[in-house]
Amino acid sequence: MTTSIAPGFERDILDQPDALERCAGLPLPPAIAALDFARFDRIILTGMGSSDYVTIPLELALARLGLPVWRLQTGRLLETPQLIRPGTLLWITSQSGRSGEVVALLERLPAGHGATVVATTNDPASPLARGADHLIELHAGAEATVSSKSYLNSLAWLHRVGAPLRGEADHRAVETIRAVATSLRSVVQTPNPAVQALAERILAFPNPRLALVGTGEDAATALTGALILKEASKVSAEGYVGGEFRHGPMELAGPGLAVLLLGSAEAANPTLDRLARDLSRSGSIVMGIGPHAYEGAEPIALPGASNFARLAHAMAVLQQLSVCLARGSGLVPGEFRFGQKITALL
Repeated sequence: MTTSIAPGFERDILDQPDALERCAGLPLPPAIAALDFARFDRIILTGMGSSDYVTIPLELALARLGLPVWRLQTGRLLETPQLIRPGTLLWITSQSGRSGEVVALLERLPAGHGATVVATTNDPASPLARGADHLIELHAGAEATVSSKSYLNSLAWLHRVGAPLRGEADHRAVETIRAVATSLRSVVQTPNPAVQALAERILAFPNPRLALVGTGEDAATALTGALILKEASKVSAEGYVGGEFRHGPMELAGPGLAVLLLGSAEAANPTLDRLARDLSRSGSIVMGIGPHAYEGAEPIALPGASNFARLAHAMAVLQQLSVCLARGSGLVPGEFRFGQKITALL
């Protein structure tokens, strides 16, 4: 078991490999293992914040099979409850199981709604867990502040859920999670000099700002990473999915902007390749976090070949960056000033 005297958020970061090991050591709930996505008229994936974004890899896997899948943050689903009808698979992710929107959605489901409700949560006693037909318990352990262990364990459990969609046996998915836990253990315990140097360059600007751009499954990292950077370091950061950065935000390019590009190992990614070239010419800091080297971007390489390994290790980089930025600003990493761990208010 990892031991550390590091406070709050940093201690949770160090505990992530142990949390992943717990996920790998438990069987998939039988009802989840037997789940046939194709038998549902529609599949709705919902959550708030990182609990919404973490389902992007599953959303893409289902969509690529031609299945009728919607990913809607729960606040939007509260405005469109007509989507939930008999024959619906309603998959709700909430690390606390007590988010205001999630509790409201459960309360507003009519009797006899006919949907099958699956919950992914860290709290088996939460309203979400009690209101679901089937439960995936994260087993991430207690979490002090900003989401870290619970996000990675959500990603890991959904990696296992998606194994049949990829034509992969569960034990192979488990092996991948165990391998990532092992490689992550040394990563979280040893600060990356490149990350520290990046933080110093960002903080050298009077009003630093960050943009995270992700394609495919890596959109989950970009969107969640921006949330974590804002919460943990109080530095302005926004996440974007692929080409949407060019639709307005591109005008923010130039000195003072740091752009982090997140993608797979594909030899050609025209969206991120062109962004890297154009942004580097603008005077922005451009970093490529992942296996592919983008022309004009400085690289931060990641270990591991699988999608899950890339997503987990990229998140570890962003967690380290948030800690470095917070400490460089004289702040306690992950300490809430105006918010709180569980957002219970609508």
